[in-house]
Amino acid sequence: METWQVVLLGLIEGLTEYLPVSSTAHLLLTERVLGVSSSGRTFEVLIQLGAIVALLTVYSGKLWQLARDFPSDPRTRRFVFAILIAFLPAVFIGMAAHKIIKEILFESPLIICISLVVGGIILLVVDRMKYRPRYTDVMDIPPMQALIIGFAQCLAMIPGVSRSGSTIVSGMLLGADKRTAAEFSFFLAMPTMTGAFAYDLYKNWSILTPDDVSHIVLGFVAAFVTGVIVVRYMLDFISRRGLSFFGWWRLLVGGIGLGVLAVLH
Repeated sequence: METWQVVLLGLIEGLTEYLPVSSTAHLLLTERVLGVSSSGRTFEVLIQLGAIVALLTVYSGKLWQLARDFPSDPRTRRFVFAILIAFLPAVFIGMAAHKIIKEILFESPLIICISLVVGGIILLVVDRMKYRPRYTDVMDIPPMQALIIGFAQCLAMIPGVSRSGSTIVSGMLLGADKRTAAEFSFFLAMPTMTGAFAYDLYKNWSILTPDDVSHIVLGFVAAFVTGVIVVRYMLDFISRRGLSFFGWWRLLVGGIGLGVLAVLH
């Protein structure tokens, strides 16, 4: 890959990782357009570290408060337990399906585009639902609801589904308001994305070349910059504008992709 291509992909990763539009789908489709790919599809996973660090940077104050209150505050301990419970399905399903995800699903633009379109329709429908939220504070989501959100997150192992989209939608359907569901998605992203990064690095470190490493580092920086911007403003945007913008965006990208595939076929 050329330097500008690496930077572009890094910017796309940081911009889309925490939006309900599927960062993986955007990366893979962009790579198809550019005619590039990485060794073992590691670049697409490992540059997530930039988005992870961006999230940890913006949420450093809240994380410090959780660590400080954990020994003495039962509510804080319950929240941390809920996040860990929600993370568990991704651990077991992700490890079991790793090969299928990387070798089959990542290589199917048809699955990616269909997932984008279906996910876009779901976002539009859910955004228009009338409901009375039961949870308006991320600390109040119970462990059982968190576990269900964790299983919903696993749907995002299909590229195009969106990790943030599946967690936000499932959180809203379980009684959280839009902002609370999005913030829970942020907290759940921390162990999930860190685990995915570590596991993929463990599985593929032996095939990484010096060029791969330099690309990952450059992509990390680009993803960090745009990731910080998105994390800072996403909650307010969803609170005010809802999910419909992202639903229409998914329909546009997925529809264009399906049209191109139909023409090329």
